[in-house]
Amino acid sequence: MNFNKHSNFNGLHAFLGASKYHWINYDENKVAESYSKFLATQKGTVLHEFAAQCITLGQKLPKSHKTLNMYVNDAIGYKMTPEQILYFSENCFGTADAISFRNGLLRIHDLKTGVIPAHMEQLEIYVALFCLEYKIKPMDIEMELRLYQNDEILYHKPTAPDIVPIIDKIITFDKIINKIKEQES
Repeated sequence: MNFNKHSNFNGLHAFLGASKYHWINYDENKVAESYSKFLATQKGTVLHEFAAQCITLGQKLPKSHKTLNMYVNDAIGYKMTPEQILYFSENCFGTADAISFRNGLLRIHDLKTGVIPAHMEQLEIYVALFCLEYKIKPMDIEMELRLYQNDEILYHKPTAPDIVPIIDKIITFDKIINKIKEQES
Protein backbone atom coordinates (compact mmCIF):
# COMPACT_ATOMS: atom_id res chain seq x y z
CA MET A 1 0.00 0.00 0.00
CA ASN A 2 1.19 3.51 -0.76
CA PHE A 3 0.38 5.77 2.15
CA ASN A 4 -0.70 9.37 1.57
CA LYS A 5 2.03 11.94 2.08
CA HIS A 6 1.30 14.65 4.64
CA SER A 7 4.74 16.28 4.82
CA ASN A 8 3.30 19.64 5.84
CA PHE A 9 2.28 18.02 9.17
CA ASN A 10 5.69 16.49 10.00
CA GLY A 11 6.59 17.23 13.62
CA LEU A 12 3.18 18.69 14.42
CA HIS A 13 0.54 17.29 16.75
CA ALA A 14 -3.19 17.69 16.25
CA PHE A 15 -5.28 18.86 19.17
CA LEU A 16 -7.31 15.66 18.83
CA GLY A 17 -4.21 13.55 18.22
CA ALA A 18 -3.16 10.14 19.43
CA SER A 19 -0.24 11.37 21.54
CA LYS A 20 -2.62 13.38 23.72
CA TYR A 21 -5.24 10.69 23.94
CA HIS A 22 -7.06 11.90 27.08
CA TRP A 23 -9.61 13.72 24.93
CA ILE A 24 -11.34 10.42 24.14
CA ASN A 25 -12.68 10.54 27.70
CA TYR A 26 -13.97 14.13 27.42
CA ASP A 27 -17.55 15.19 26.93
CA GLU A 28 -18.48 18.09 24.64
CA ASN A 29 -18.10 20.70 27.40
CA LYS A 30 -14.69 19.40 28.46
CA VAL A 31 -13.31 19.40 24.90
CA ALA A 32 -14.58 22.95 24.37
CA GLU A 33 -12.97 24.06 27.68
CA SER A 34 -9.72 22.26 26.85
CA TYR A 35 -9.54 23.77 23.36
CA SER A 36 -10.24 27.24 24.78
CA LYS A 37 -7.27 26.81 27.14
CA PHE A 38 -5.14 25.66 24.21
CA LEU A 39 -6.07 28.81 22.25
CA ALA A 40 -5.34 30.99 25.30
CA THR A 41 -1.88 29.41 25.55
CA GLN A 42 -1.23 30.15 21.89
CA LYS A 43 -2.40 33.74 22.35
CA GLY A 44 -0.08 34.07 25.37
CA THR A 45 2.87 32.97 23.26
CA VAL A 46 2.05 35.56 20.59
CA LEU A 47 1.60 38.30 23.23
CA HIS A 48 5.02 37.45 24.74
CA GLU A 49 6.63 37.66 21.30
CA PHE A 50 4.88 40.98 20.64
CA ALA A 51 5.95 42.37 24.02
CA ALA A 52 9.56 41.30 23.44
CA GLN A 53 9.55 43.03 20.05
CA CYS A 54 8.15 46.23 21.55
CA ILE A 55 10.78 46.18 24.31
CA THR A 56 13.62 45.47 21.89
CA LEU A 57 12.50 48.29 19.60
CA GLY A 58 11.77 50.67 22.49
CA GLN A 59 8.20 51.00 21.24
CA LYS A 60 6.03 52.04 24.18
CA LEU A 61 2.33 51.24 24.17
CA PRO A 62 -0.41 53.73 25.05
CA LYS A 63 -0.38 54.47 28.77
CA SER A 64 -3.13 52.47 30.46
CA HIS A 65 -3.73 50.05 33.29
CA LYS A 66 -3.81 47.09 30.88
CA THR A 67 -1.41 44.28 31.77
CA LEU A 68 0.47 44.23 28.46
CA ASN A 69 0.85 48.00 28.27
CA MET A 70 2.13 48.34 31.84
CA TYR A 71 4.56 45.43 31.34
CA VAL A 72 6.01 46.72 28.06
CA ASN A 73 6.26 50.34 29.16
CA ASP A 74 7.89 49.46 32.50
CA ALA A 75 10.41 47.15 30.81
CA ILE A 76 11.34 49.88 28.33
CA GLY A 77 11.50 52.49 31.10
CA TYR A 78 13.86 50.33 33.16
CA LYS A 79 15.94 49.45 30.06
CA MET A 80 15.34 45.73 30.51
CA THR A 81 16.36 42.85 28.26
CA PRO A 82 13.42 40.74 27.07
CA GLU A 83 13.31 36.94 26.87
CA GLN A 84 16.71 36.34 28.48
CA ILE A 85 17.77 32.74 29.08
CA LEU A 86 19.30 32.16 32.50
CA TYR A 87 21.41 29.00 32.48
CA PHE A 88 22.89 26.86 35.21
CA SER A 89 23.00 23.50 33.44
CA GLU A 90 21.14 21.49 30.84
CA ASN A 91 19.00 20.32 33.75
CA CYS A 92 18.15 23.77 35.05
CA PHE A 93 17.61 26.91 32.99
CA GLY A 94 14.75 29.24 32.20
CA THR A 95 13.79 32.33 30.26
CA ALA A 96 13.06 35.53 32.15
CA ASP A 97 10.44 37.64 30.37
CA ALA A 98 12.35 40.85 31.17
CA ILE A 99 15.50 41.37 33.25
CA SER A 100 18.03 44.03 34.12
CA PHE A 101 20.96 44.27 36.52
CA ARG A 102 22.24 47.75 37.17
CA ASN A 103 23.80 49.48 40.19
CA GLY A 104 23.44 46.40 42.35
CA LEU A 105 19.70 46.02 41.63
CA LEU A 106 18.40 42.90 39.91
CA ARG A 107 14.99 43.51 38.39
CA ILE A 108 12.91 40.69 36.89
CA HIS A 109 9.43 41.21 35.42
CA ASP A 110 7.08 38.46 34.29
CA LEU A 111 4.08 38.84 31.98
CA LYS A 112 1.18 36.51 32.76
CA THR A 113 -1.58 36.38 30.18
CA GLY A 114 -3.65 33.59 31.73
CA VAL A 115 -6.25 33.74 34.47
CA ILE A 116 -4.65 31.18 36.79
CA PRO A 117 -2.96 33.10 39.63
CA ALA A 118 0.78 33.37 39.11
CA HIS A 119 3.37 32.45 41.72
CA MET A 120 6.36 34.55 42.71
CA GLU A 121 8.43 31.36 43.19
CA GLN A 122 9.01 31.26 39.43
CA LEU A 123 10.71 34.64 39.58
CA GLU A 124 12.71 33.61 42.64
CA ILE A 125 14.05 30.68 40.61
CA TYR A 126 15.13 33.17 37.92
CA VAL A 127 16.98 35.12 40.63
CA ALA A 128 18.72 31.92 41.76
CA LEU A 129 19.68 31.07 38.17
CA PHE A 130 20.98 34.61 37.62
CA CYS A 131 23.11 34.39 40.78
CA LEU A 132 24.47 30.98 39.79
CA GLU A 133 25.22 31.89 36.18
CA TYR A 134 26.88 35.22 36.94
CA LYS A 135 28.46 34.11 40.25
CA ILE A 136 26.74 36.80 42.28
CA LYS A 137 25.80 36.28 45.91
CA PRO A 138 22.17 37.19 46.63
CA MET A 139 23.22 38.92 49.86
CA ASP A 140 25.33 41.35 47.79
CA ILE A 141 22.46 42.69 45.68
CA GLU A 142 18.98 44.15 45.93
CA MET A 143 16.14 42.47 44.06
CA GLU A 144 12.76 43.57 42.80
CA LEU A 145 10.39 41.11 41.17
CA ARG A 146 7.14 42.00 39.44
CA LEU A 147 4.30 39.89 38.12
CA TYR A 148 1.99 41.57 35.61
CA GLN A 149 -1.40 39.85 35.46
CA ASN A 150 -5.09 40.75 35.30
CA ASP A 151 -4.32 44.48 34.97
CA GLU A 152 -2.39 44.43 38.26
CA ILE A 153 1.26 44.45 39.24
CA LEU A 154 2.39 42.28 42.14
CA TYR A 155 5.68 43.37 43.73
CA HIS A 156 8.12 41.27 45.73
CA LYS A 157 11.52 42.17 47.16
CA PRO A 158 13.12 38.86 48.10
CA THR A 159 16.06 38.65 50.44
CA ALA A 160 19.06 36.32 50.47
CA PRO A 161 17.27 33.90 52.86
CA ASP A 162 14.54 33.54 50.21
CA ILE A 163 17.00 32.79 47.38
CA VAL A 164 19.85 30.80 48.99
CA PRO A 165 17.71 27.66 49.63
CA ILE A 166 16.64 27.69 45.96
CA ILE A 167 20.28 27.96 44.86
CA ASP A 168 21.17 25.05 47.16
CA LYS A 169 18.33 22.91 45.75
CA ILE A 170 19.35 23.66 42.17
CA ILE A 171 22.92 22.58 42.86
CA THR A 172 21.89 19.46 44.82
CA PHE A 173 19.18 18.34 42.40
CA ASP A 174 21.42 18.96 39.39
CA LYS A 175 24.04 16.63 40.92
CA ILE A 176 21.39 13.95 41.52
CA ILE A 177 20.13 14.17 37.94
CA ASN A 178 23.67 14.09 36.52
CA LYS A 179 24.47 11.02 38.60
CA ILE A 180 21.39 9.25 37.24
CA LYS A 181 22.37 10.26 33.69
CA GLU A 182 25.86 8.80 34.20
CA GLN A 183 24.41 5.52 35.46
CA GLU A 184 22.06 5.32 32.46
CA SER A 185 24.79 5.85 29.87
